[in-house]
Amino acid sequence: MRKFYARRRTSILAALTGLIASVALFNSPNASAALPTPVSAATARGYLAQLTVATENRTGYNRDLFPLWITISGTCNTREWVLKRDGSNVVTDSACTATSGSWYSPYDGATWTAASDLDIDHLVPLAEAWDSGASKWTTAQRQAFANDVTRPQLLAVTDNVNQAKGDQDPATWMPSRTAYRCTYVRAWVQVKYYYGLSVDSAEKSALTNYLAGC
Repeated sequence: MRKFYARRRTSILAALTGLIASVALFNSPNASAALPTPVSAATARGYLAQLTVATENRTGYNRDLFPLWITISGTCNTREWVLKRDGSNVVTDSACTATSGSWYSPYDGATWTAASDLDIDHLVPLAEAWDSGASKWTTAQRQAFANDVTRPQLLAVTDNVNQAKGDQDPATWMPSRTAYRCTYVRAWVQVKYYYGLSVDSAEKSALTNYLAGC
């Protein structure tokens, strides 16, 4: 009898847990934004402590040194692949171009129904990567970075928000939607750590402060 009640309590708890998770997912404004989940804040703080602090150097930078967009799957290039991943009810044609769908921009909380209203943001900008170590990479390494759909590096966001961000790091630019800032800095540190990129002193200070609140 005790085993029956124990199993019953376990089943009820599992059902309630599933219901709560479903409600949270339904109510989450960024449920359709499928950026790979960044490392935890604690892990990010550990990674940040290991990053080299160095002065940035943009000498020789050219965006064309980071080849875009490569084929990811079938007829889908990186932009098209991320648009399909990050959107809801996305319909594509034979060339993998999104013809309809809905996209939620986690940076500013806007929702769009035209793919032309979105840019694919490099969370760690290409110029920022160049400044902090990518200038020493091969073209193949820079191409891998520019088209990385495995790390939390690429996501679909409102085009003019992405353009306003430009090449800035977290010392001078953060998403206006404060609820996303913790995710943003965790992703930023994870990408920099994975690729062995450095941080400048102002950038590290900003990251430290934001992560302290995560």
